[in-house]
Amino acid sequence: MDLHSIKVACSSCNLRELCIPVGLNPGEMEQLDNLIANRRRVRRGAALFAAGDAFTSLYAVRSGFFKTSVTTADGRDQVTGFQMAGEILGLDGIVQDKHSCSAIALEDAEVCVLPFDKLEQLSREFSALQHHVHRIMSREIVRDQGVMLLLGSMRAEERLAAFLLNLVQRLHARGFSKSEMVLRMTREEIGSYLGMKLETVSRTFSRFQDDGIIEVKQRYVRILDPDALGAIVNHASPGGD
Repeated sequence: MDLHSIKVACSSCNLRELCIPVGLNPGEMEQLDNLIANRRRVRRGAALFAAGDAFTSLYAVRSGFFKTSVTTADGRDQVTGFQMAGEILGLDGIVQDKHSCSAIALEDAEVCVLPFDKLEQLSREFSALQHHVHRIMSREIVRDQGVMLLLGSMRAEERLAAFLLNLVQRLHARGFSKSEMVLRMTREEIGSYLGMKLETVSRTFSRFQDDGIIEVKQRYVRILDPDALGAIVNHASPGGD
C-alpha cells in the first residue's frame, strides 16, 4: 500500500468533530493533516500498546472498539475503560513516558497515529488545538472520577444501568441508534470494569429484562425503557455489591 492511500486527512474524516477542534482555519487544518500521516490497523485481540511500552504517540480511534486494562498485583486483568471511534487512547503514557495500561482491540480496529512531540509543537503554534488537547485530558479525568463514584457508592443494578446509558449515549453521538447496541465486550469484561462478579452481571441483565427495561439477545441489547434506567441511576444510594 502506498503512502497516498495510507494518508488520513482530518478535513475529510466524518469523526473530525468528535476528535479534533472545530474552527481551525485551512492553514491550521493542513498542518494537522500533515501531522497525522499514517494510521494503524489492529486485529481483534491484539494490543495497540502494552503496559510498560515506551510512550511516543496518542491514538485517535477511527473505527472499532478497544478496552484498556492493567494487571493487578495478584495477576488479574482489571479493565479500566472502553474506547470507541472518535476517542483518544494513550494519554496514560504522558506522565512517565511509558504506558501504564494495555489497549486491546475488542474487534478489528483502525487508529490514526498522532506523534506526541509533533502534537505538542503544533499545540504551541495554535491555541485551539492546545485547548482541545486539554479538554480531552480533562474529559478523561472526569470520566475516571465518574467510575470511582460508580464503584464507591452504587449498587449492582445502578452500576449496570449507568454503564448502559453511558454507552448508548456515546454511540448515539456517533450516529448510531439511541436505543440499540451490540456489546463488543464480554459480560466478564463488563464485570471487571464495574467491580462486579460475572454472575452478578448476568443476574442484573436478567433482572432488567424481566422488568421490561431492556431486551437482551446474547450481545445485542435494546433499551426499552430509558427512563426506568435513568431512575435506577438517579436513586443511587450508598452500598456496594
